[in-house]
Amino acid sequence: MTAPFIPQAEPRASYYAHRSEIDAAIAGVLEGGTYVLGDEVRQFEREFGMYHAGASTIGVGNGVDALIIALRACGVGPGDGVITVSHAAVATIAAIEQAGATPILADITRATFTLDTASLEKALHTIDRTSIKAIVPVHLYGHPVDMPSVLALARENEWLVIEDCAQSAGATLNDRRTGTWGDVAAFSFHPVSNLGAIGDGGAVMTSNPHLAERARLIREHGRWDAHVSETAGIHSRLDEIQASILRVKLRHLDASNTRRREIAARYVLGLSGVEITLSPVCDGVSHAYNQFVIRHRDRDGLRTRLKAAGVETLVHYPVPVHLQPAWRGLVQQVGTLRESETAALEVLSLPMFPEMTDEQVDLVVEAVRSCC
Repeated sequence: MTAPFIPQAEPRASYYAHRSEIDAAIAGVLEGGTYVLGDEVRQFEREFGMYHAGASTIGVGNGVDALIIALRACGVGPGDGVITVSHAAVATIAAIEQAGATPILADITRATFTLDTASLEKALHTIDRTSIKAIVPVHLYGHPVDMPSVLALARENEWLVIEDCAQSAGATLNDRRTGTWGDVAAFSFHPVSNLGAIGDGGAVMTSNPHLAERARLIREHGRWDAHVSETAGIHSRLDEIQASILRVKLRHLDASNTRRREIAARYVLGLSGVEITLSPVCDGVSHAYNQFVIRHRDRDGLRTRLKAAGVETLVHYPVPVHLQPAWRGLVQQVGTLRESETAALEVLSLPMFPEMTDEQVDLVVEAVRSCC
């Protein structure tokens, strides 16, 4: 008998869960006849900003553009160094490079896969600190970075802080949402994000009025009207249909993240005693669980066995950015990146999406236990 197939993620499920609301929202846009930077975008920007303590939100085309615009709004450009991590989506590093700056890659903590500020601080003497203008902490897999430590280090060195929140919508640290800690933040609304559109989308967020004004200018050729550019910009706008969908899904974001945490708790309980390593959740953290990741010494073998058992898994970052051919000579690194390289060999993402049933979670648990 063929085992039931359990996908690693199922972006269609969120559409079906809210189909009537989403269909009505899309129909309203089509009937209204305004498809670019209309009322749906403005309303989503207002609502997403209110969800984040009243911060200004600027809807853009995708998460990479959000990072590029955030960097440029902060004045980051050629000759500037920007610190981030190597164990992350290449999009983060690509955005820094496309802004004209030099990515400087730091290591992660073994526990949370996020920026290790302690090792970074110890290794800063190995690079030219005077060139560094900003730091981009990545809230990877939905676990917030230790932002108090990042902010302390940034203040000491006069760096700007640009949060990468592509995987952390709704996550909190000390009851404060990711995206509200730094000078500016970038969000992705890719379909597999916690707050996902049906297509691409992104947003820049800041509580600094000057940076908000700069980001709005940059997203549309640096202009306020149709004819005159005040600064060099790009063309990146969140469209009305995606904004209308995001407005619907924003209303369900907290419930969706709560379900993700319930699934994670069921995994943790069911996988107790298995020869894998589970990642702890730090004190004060409300994890968004964009992914549920485990470690295993024979990660690839385990993945093969789970596939045969009907469980789809993913390895999101099999090669750290500093070891990828395209980035040799384009990035610097600060200190050793031992934990990043180890994570690339051991980390595996199990199925995680809020529409998973308890029965599906239990089937995954049973498969992992039998395959380890």
